[in-house]
Amino acid sequence: MIGLIAFLIAVAGSWALSYFGAGIVGWTAGIVGYFLVAWLVGAIGWLAFVIALVLFTPILAALGVPGIRRKLLTSQLFERFKVILPPMSATEREALEAGSPWWEAEMFSGTPDWHYLLNFQRTELTDEEQAFLDNEAEQLCDMADEWQISHELKDMPPEVWQFLRENKFFAMLIPKEHGGLGFSSVAQSTIVAKIATGSLTAATTVMVPNSLGPGELLVRYGTRQQQNRWLPGLADGSEIPCFGLTGPEVGSDAGALPDRGIVCEGQYNGETVLGIKLTFAKRWITLAPVATVIGLAFKLYDPDGLLGDANKTEYGITCALISADEPGVTIGERHYPGAFMNGPIEGSDVFVPLDAIIGGREKAGGGWRMLTECLSAGRGLSLPALSSAAAKGSYRMTGAFARIRRQFKLPVGKFEGVQEKTARISGLNYKIEAGRLLTASAVDHCTPAVVTAMTKYHLTEWMRESVNASMDVHGGRAIQRGPRNYVWSSYEAIPIGITVEGANILTRSLMIFGQGAIRCHPFVIKEMEAAARDDLAEFDTLLFGHIRHSVARGMRAFTHGLTNAWSARSPVTGEAARYYRQLTRYSAALAICSDITLGTLGGALKKKEMLSGRLGDILSELYFGSATLKYFYDEGSQDDDIDHLHYVMADCLHNIEQAFDGFFRNFPVTGLGGLMRFMVMPTGQHHHGPSDRLKNKLGAAIMEPSAFRDRLTKHTYLGHGQTHPTARMERAFNKLVEVEPVYNKFTQALSNGKINGWDLEEQLASAIATGVLTETEAESVRTYDTLRYDAVLTDAFTSEYISDPLHHDHVDTRANSRVA
Repeated sequence: MIGLIAFLIAVAGSWALSYFGAGIVGWTAGIVGYFLVAWLVGAIGWLAFVIALVLFTPILAALGVPGIRRKLLTSQLFERFKVILPPMSATEREALEAGSPWWEAEMFSGTPDWHYLLNFQRTELTDEEQAFLDNEAEQLCDMADEWQISHELKDMPPEVWQFLRENKFFAMLIPKEHGGLGFSSVAQSTIVAKIATGSLTAATTVMVPNSLGPGELLVRYGTRQQQNRWLPGLADGSEIPCFGLTGPEVGSDAGALPDRGIVCEGQYNGETVLGIKLTFAKRWITLAPVATVIGLAFKLYDPDGLLGDANKTEYGITCALISADEPGVTIGERHYPGAFMNGPIEGSDVFVPLDAIIGGREKAGGGWRMLTECLSAGRGLSLPALSSAAAKGSYRMTGAFARIRRQFKLPVGKFEGVQEKTARISGLNYKIEAGRLLTASAVDHCTPAVVTAMTKYHLTEWMRESVNASMDVHGGRAIQRGPRNYVWSSYEAIPIGITVEGANILTRSLMIFGQGAIRCHPFVIKEMEAAARDDLAEFDTLLFGHIRHSVARGMRAFTHGLTNAWSARSPVTGEAARYYRQLTRYSAALAICSDITLGTLGGALKKKEMLSGRLGDILSELYFGSATLKYFYDEGSQDDDIDHLHYVMADCLHNIEQAFDGFFRNFPVTGLGGLMRFMVMPTGQHHHGPSDRLKNKLGAAIMEPSAFRDRLTKHTYLGHGQTHPTARMERAFNKLVEVEPVYNKFTQALSNGKINGWDLEEQLASAIATGVLTETEAESVRTYDTLRYDAVLTDAFTSEYISDPLHHDHVDTRANSRVA
């Protein structure tokens, strides 16, 4: 019995030391203390105690004495590490080093600091920003008729362009001292999202100068002279910017950039100056057809050593700012991804002074670092804002339509098949808004590169899901193009969001985990730097810190797996507490699986894109689960939010387990996938996604007017007047809520044969005559039915209008009679 007790104590002690990440000193004290106590209480004799000391002392000395450890163990591991270290190009290194780790690093820690997240202050709109949103942004939406823009003019009307310029929509990020608005990242995101609910073309036009472009590059890196030269014009709209990066031969692989600039002397404004001769061909550049100033990325070469370094010919990617009217520049043609301005830029032997380099000649070759840092912020704002707009529009309009539109004498929103779709729209809208706000607030404090990559990728993918679900529910109502169709513009925009600012396939399979694992891990990037310096002593210290970290995360993952996360801690009580524990569990699981993967595959992981993608999915779901918990907390943990919280977290946890399952099944090292599965999922999978009952609840709630509905779709443009498509649907929905009991009484009597008639007027007359309805009730039914029919109607056009819309009026063909 004493032996069994001693064994159990040894197991418990080892478990505790591993769980809490004890170092070599802690393990030494624990082992010596264990055998000493065992001897003193008589569990072992003096001889066993001596044997234990003889066996463990060399091991503990080899691990605990740095000089011995480096010679016997670390030096061999150091050489192995150099071999498996992933090869990295200069552009990859700069992309990796761009920005800063933020909350995503906590997901790699295995022990997220939830109190930090809950205490993190999301950015609130200032009075000035709120006023701009309520006034200028609302006015812009009133002016911008998206059907006219996208299908008739193929451009915004001149008065809309002028309004954008005069009201500094292109200068939201430019500081006030340079004439801009100086708005926060959250304000920029919210304003773009609101505009997108009114006009996607206007939103795209506004978002580009406020994302990756000359304005941000000048603010962050420009010389004082460059800022004074360009920022006032960019702020007042007299200058329209674009930025040329992509081209026919290069998209995401910036290292293959063929555009070049040669340092040489030349004539500029009648003087001989040191400058750059540029040759470039750019494609897919938003605002290029109307731009007056061009930001340009190219590779800089100095064959004659004119920059002062005779041994350096190739400087690498460089950014410059040039006027669109420079001799040799060809600009103005359009691509046609939609009505927003997008086109090619070409240049042949364009000579500009050396001070065209953004940041001056000291920044020669520093362009890729500039671009990745700016993109790491910008991609967390612009396209996520469009995704938020599409999700909010889908949520509000689909819920209204699902209640108004009836099939088989029931609102279509009451059918479970439809509720599966509307619940998905509801849950994604909650998740998207949580992610948008947290990420934009983070950008106001730092430059979180991995977080913004996750946000851009997932929010545009969820936009695709949400809009497609809305299309499914609306059916033919959403297929027919026309000014009444409020779904189609978002549907058309899906490929744009998926493609630009980092193609989604590459972002998922290469960037999120590939960058996150190295950038956010507490040891990996430091170990890489030590290896690059050939610093064995530093590597030794880091390596054994890393081992201690990994052992602790492995034991935590196993412990939390055995208890289904009940052994983890939560910073809150109530409905959300279990989800904090589950995310802590899977944070530890991701940490240990990442370490094992990097340790066994090393650089080969770059070629295992599906494995990397699954680990990236886990990291992303941990982040967006965190964002949802934060949003729920910041909104006051209201009862109205609980069902949406449950839906999102059930979805997150299910996605995490599915990604882990695919990762384990496909891990290329025989047996290791099964070992990791046992370590992090010892009792199997527990999360199967939202239940049918939960989907029913969300599917019913989306059709109800509520404070929650208004809060979740806050800062959307709902339109004004009789003909705006969302205003039509809102009026019909609100009237239905008011008269639905009477309307149901009327339709039920019609169905039961208590009243009759060929059309609505005959039916209402019959209802009054038979006492089913009073005259007041009949009038309310008549009013609603007029609004209902108008809301569900689709557009019809003459053939002449379709072939030449600018020269023929739109004809709205309607039936002469309606039936209930």
